[in-house]
Amino acid sequence: MSLLPVFLRLEGRRCLVVGAGSVAFAKIESLREAGAAIAVVAPHANDEVRLLAGAGALVWHERVFRASDLDGVFVVIAATNAPEVNHAVYEEARRRNVVCNAVDDPPNCDFYFGSVVRRGDLQVAISTAGESPALAQRLRREIDASLPQDLGPWVAELGQLRREIRAAMPPGEARNLLLHELVQRTLCSSAACPTRQFAQERIETARDSGAMMEVTA
Repeated sequence: MSLLPVFLRLEGRRCLVVGAGSVAFAKIESLREAGAAIAVVAPHANDEVRLLAGAGALVWHERVFRASDLDGVFVVIAATNAPEVNHAVYEEARRRNVVCNAVDDPPNCDFYFGSVVRRGDLQVAISTAGESPALAQRLRREIDASLPQDLGPWVAELGQLRREIRAAMPPGEARNLLLHELVQRTLCSSAACPTRQFAQERIETARDSGAMMEVTA
């Protein structure tokens, strides 16, 4: 099966979870991390879901699933312990062109949750298209052990410097080479950071070269 690997922006998007047990709660947490606007439909809920509903972190509809629950929904997750309910959610979602994941039921999925390693904005996701979640988890553990724990702040600093460079340098080979070279270097927020000074020197060199070309022309 050929899948499109994507990282989806869900901030403020309406997402529905059908089910409110431990499996559903894990998916709810993933949606919360992405900033989704979450609604949960289930006649019963575990303590964690009840607490989130009480705190206003999600909306819990204390009843069985209805087709109208999919009105205006961007993504739906079917996470009940009743396969027939999960299948019904998937079929209705397909009819409405709403992407659906039925947990641990690959035939009733439009997408799969990967095993993810996170370091701030850096995310490494592994998927086996539902064939072997255990393998994906094993690979996640191995990758997690191999990556430095402080990558998150470094990526944030790198992103800020990248934006500064893109604002100061015109598109071209010099800018691309500089951006690729920066990922090989340590970086901090201090103005005295050697990497920042190196980048500033490259920016000034590019400006001087541009000025010389204008004079020559």
